[in-house]
Amino acid sequence: MRGAKSAKWVVGAVVVALAATACGGGDTKDKGSAAGGGTFRMGNTEPDTIDPGRAHESTGILVSDALFTGLYTNTPDGLAEPALAESASSDEACTSWTFKIKPDTKFSNGEVVDAEAFARGWARAAHKAAASDVAYHFAGIKGYEQLQDGSAKTFSGVTTPDPNTVKVDLAKGDCEFVLKTAHGAYSPVPKSAKVGEEDKAFGEAPIGNGPFKMDGVWEHNKAINLVRNDGYGLTKASLDKVQITLLNDKTAHQLEYDGFQAGTFDYAHIPVPMLKVAEAKFKAQNKWFAKDTSGMNFILPIGDNGPTASKDARLAISYAIDRQAVAKGVFQGFQTPSTTIVPPSFPKAYQKDLCVSCAKPDPVKAKEHAEKAGLKPGSEIKFSFNTGAGHEEWVQAFAKQIEDVLGVKVKLDGKDFPGMLKEQQSGAATGVYRFAWGADYPTPENFLFPLLHSASMNKDAEGNVTGDNRVRYNNPEFDKLIDTARATKDEAARIALYKQAEKMAMDDMALIPTFNRSQFRLMATDKFNGLDDINFSEDPILEKISLKK
Repeated sequence: MRGAKSAKWVVGAVVVALAATACGGGDTKDKGSAAGGGTFRMGNTEPDTIDPGRAHESTGILVSDALFTGLYTNTPDGLAEPALAESASSDEACTSWTFKIKPDTKFSNGEVVDAEAFARGWARAAHKAAASDVAYHFAGIKGYEQLQDGSAKTFSGVTTPDPNTVKVDLAKGDCEFVLKTAHGAYSPVPKSAKVGEEDKAFGEAPIGNGPFKMDGVWEHNKAINLVRNDGYGLTKASLDKVQITLLNDKTAHQLEYDGFQAGTFDYAHIPVPMLKVAEAKFKAQNKWFAKDTSGMNFILPIGDNGPTASKDARLAISYAIDRQAVAKGVFQGFQTPSTTIVPPSFPKAYQKDLCVSCAKPDPVKAKEHAEKAGLKPGSEIKFSFNTGAGHEEWVQAFAKQIEDVLGVKVKLDGKDFPGMLKEQQSGAATGVYRFAWGADYPTPENFLFPLLHSASMNKDAEGNVTGDNRVRYNNPEFDKLIDTARATKDEAARIALYKQAEKMAMDDMALIPTFNRSQFRLMATDKFNGLDDINFSEDPILEKISLKK
């Protein structure tokens, strides 16, 4: 694979390994001194939100991660390491966790980042008023249900014994809980951030504690500008500014690519049809970047209504599509077909060819399952995708294969990214959607729990869901396996349970795997240092970039 780098998975003895790292490395990230300056320019699409308690898609995460720093972070290859945590420890049952926080760091407004700031940020993200799609990451903490229904404004399971200590009590054991604190939703927030209210004002110009701070407010559909936070409590960034131009979502990748070639952007995604051309032109200049990441691509079927509500309908679609042909034709060999939910970057948990219907197309079986599902020739299936991000070509190819094999009509529906995400959660959602998932933290649980556990759905009476279980998968046996795995301290036993759960979901065809996730970028390495990798969220590592002299 081009640029392959497997994520390191080091959660076997999670408390000992990570706490030891925190104690041993706490002094290595001193405040340092900024040098180099310069402005880093890039394009992206309008985010849904840049609020750390709500950010859930690529542009929003890029910005919120630059503005906020939590207890832990992830290295580009998936090694959890401390940020503001000096140590993390748990009891034997993994139901109680204690975090010691680096003292004397501040928000960009000068306010101290203390234990209360973390407790406030977590409660704010989990509260009903936030309507956060990532609130489920707090689901294991005592008091989560009360925050979700609006009857409380604090976690009963989060206490702050002193200004530099956060104690967390969980409803059930979670031996990987420390890894979750690397998620942006676990960021601290200042006192001006409101808990239990919608708080749109904070989301327009968040006050954070990260390596960068807002330069003015979010200029919707135009720009988000950041400047270095010289009061940052860890190693300061070198860049003076980051300029993010918000592009037309229908042609965003093409505009990024054109902007890079014109010298107006220093970083760019690459339109799918231009991958070979871009590699040929820019690889010799050391401006081409390729990497296999901890992410997966899927077709997301709506599982509780419409034409894909049955397992047979989902199997019919999976058997009808030819992943290898699309990988070779549309993607020109730059993508690899997938047969799993958990990516190969987690080698201890990876179960190659788990999805039998993914291995190769089988028109006969596809038609058999379609007949069982009542998918008759002429039936309509809507296939929705977000425009401007390189999905048009492969979506069209899969749609034609489905039509040719099953005789159904596939209605293509292109939308802007936030609009597509919102529709997936609507009670009126139907058919299938383009879907991708990149790991938030380095464990297979981060694929299985968010995407498929019933606690990640929060379905209301109208059928709307809040969370990332957008397929509406609801299997009590699956939930039980995940809950048991989370509370299992032994790594091998925990992985075995995750494998069982993944097989159960795959047997139900809860998601339809398409391709393992590979990322390709163009980077202005002639102008900047620090462009030799992307971070765990598949974004440029802004705090490590510096202007070449």
